[in-house]
Amino acid sequence: MSTMNVKVSSGGEEASGMKSKTLGESSCSGDIKKGQVILATYVIVTIELTFIFMQMGILPYLAKSIGLDSVGFGYLQTAFGVLQLVGGSIFGRFADKFGARAALILSCASGSAFFLLMSISTSIPLLFLSRLPAVFMHGLPGAQKVITDMTTPSQRADALGKLGLCFGIGIIIGSVLGGVLSTKFGIFAPTYIGLVGNLINTMIAMFWIPLQAKPKSDHHSTEHSTSQSGSVFSIREILRLMKFPGVMEVFIVKVFAGFPIGLFLIMFSIISMDFFGLEAVESGYLMSYFGVLQMVVQGLVIGKLTSRFTEMTLLKLSVFVFAGVGLGMALMRTVWHYCIIAVPLVFAFSTLGTITDSILTKAVPSSDTGTMLGICASVQPLTRTVGPTIGGVLYKHFGVSSFGYLQLIVNIGLFVYLLKSNIPLSEMKNQ
Repeated sequence: MSTMNVKVSSGGEEASGMKSKTLGESSCSGDIKKGQVILATYVIVTIELTFIFMQMGILPYLAKSIGLDSVGFGYLQTAFGVLQLVGGSIFGRFADKFGARAALILSCASGSAFFLLMSISTSIPLLFLSRLPAVFMHGLPGAQKVITDMTTPSQRADALGKLGLCFGIGIIIGSVLGGVLSTKFGIFAPTYIGLVGNLINTMIAMFWIPLQAKPKSDHHSTEHSTSQSGSVFSIREILRLMKFPGVMEVFIVKVFAGFPIGLFLIMFSIISMDFFGLEAVESGYLMSYFGVLQMVVQGLVIGKLTSRFTEMTLLKLSVFVFAGVGLGMALMRTVWHYCIIAVPLVFAFSTLGTITDSILTKAVPSSDTGTMLGICASVQPLTRTVGPTIGGVLYKHFGVSSFGYLQLIVNIGLFVYLLKSNIPLSEMKNQ
């Protein structure tokens, strides 16, 4: 009997060992698959942002070649901002309802239509028409949705921060590529390349992004979320998210902390010529410098900070640094001063965006993260929509220093608010 017991026991241990080995291999395989999906997502974002910055570089020259004056060009940029603003939250709801893969495919297909229409824009009406697909061109929020679904809350800030590396690469390559292609092969050459690139992106999204990126454990919680019911265009569903603990407070900080510097960046093309006296080539070098800084900060710095400090601590730090940046901008006089200020500026801008996105996606159910990211993505289009008017008034009547003083006052107020208020953040269990 004892011999039999030993054999049964050893057989049980062997079966248990084989089971744990199988589970370990399955877990390892899952981690590899997850890593491949996230890598493919980074590739999609890098390609999209490269071509977005490429078209931004050639757009003024294309507009001028078909007879669009500076006022008309302002209307064109405002139209683009309004479309992105309207489409941001709708795109997020679409991602929650149909999945991150469908959302990325929609964004890439919209990018293809955008560059196709731009490639045949030989008149002003056609150029305005080419802006229409921008309503669904939200590759960055789509990528954030994939990463949010594929990562744990502790990994999320670091993974989202690395999207800034893609952003930096896009700025550097896109700015250079647009000028080289348009100079050597004509003003429409970059639009043809952009069309091909977005078609490639569509194929990558179709074959490399899984149909359901969200872990299985989240499916049960999805059934209980109202996000899956109702229309994609439901404003009520979007406003519902703002009622979760701490969401409204953090979102307000996100909007207002970067708004003054957003106004400055919108006016930067004019400021670089009038205030700094830069030529077009020198402005391109300055943009590349910004791209390198963003790559370093979001690719290397933010990940290490999130592993050592809480997200609320980093949020307070970014607002405090923003206030210091405002003081520096108010006192700057040369482009070299601006190059020095750019270091804390990029740090604060990148940290604020990454940390607030991470906090807000943790504060809502996993089935609502797409909508939340879409709302977050609407902040920049909002600035681009109202920015030209407000920024123009500030620059014309009060000069460059007014942007700095506004930045300083707003962020000191927000920093005091964050210190005194106890924002009730609760991480959703289904995350």
